[in-house]
Amino acid sequence: MEGTGPERYAVVSCHVERLLDDEVWARYRRLLARRPGGFPVASLLRPPDPAFGEDEQRWLERAREAARLGPLGHHAHWTAPDHARPTAGDPVERVRSEGAWLHERGLQPSLFCGGGWYTDREVAEACAALGYVDCTPRAERPAYLDDGAPWAQLDAPRTLALPSGMQLATLPTTHSIGSLARALATAAGPEGLVHVYFHDTDLLDRRRRLALEAVLRLLRLRRAPADGVTLARATTAAPLEWESVVRPERP
Repeated sequence: MEGTGPERYAVVSCHVERLLDDEVWARYRRLLARRPGGFPVASLLRPPDPAFGEDEQRWLERAREAARLGPLGHHAHWTAPDHARPTAGDPVERVRSEGAWLHERGLQPSLFCGGGWYTDREVAEACAALGYVDCTPRAERPAYLDDGAPWAQLDAPRTLALPSGMQLATLPTTHSIGSLARALATAAGPEGLVHVYFHDTDLLDRRRRLALEAVLRLLRLRRAPADGVTLARATTAAPLEWESVVRPERP
């Protein structure tokens, strides 16, 4: 990738919400093995929550299988398996404890995405300490966020200079399947970095499943598959200050 920009490449990731659902996992595993368009899918996994009766051993078996079939990442749900944004508690402690749990069990996630696109300064510091590439920044504001809800905005891989002095590599998430389909339908096609994401539960819906595979095959006509971590760490642009990407901007 040396000497080329991110506009030549594309990255695909999945927010894996229901690893323990047999039907969802069967469909998702087939997709991982098939690699539509030749794109490896990065599995961003939500660790099991024992408070909701989620089986750790079965989760680990499937997570290790996902790691054999593509890149692995950590996806934090701050409140509950079915509630991504934080409503209470300490978000940074969840990142630290879940990150330690994953590493203690031999998993080596290299990517991170905060559930509901949530991030804050302490979460960013924890991601840097864990060696993650952060996919939480978005190119555009997620439409469902409440006014004043924190998120981070970037449209290209950049290194962020954090208040502690550490640096955090980022790989912004730029497209949903729908927004990418609309971009591919134009003559110019998508501009800049393409990092498209979906959810494993999308595979339960036949129309969404077919749309996902069709869009990835079309994307391959315009972009080459890339390793997201390599792409994020290859940026030569000067680091940005963390506060410059936080939204809403601080007064």
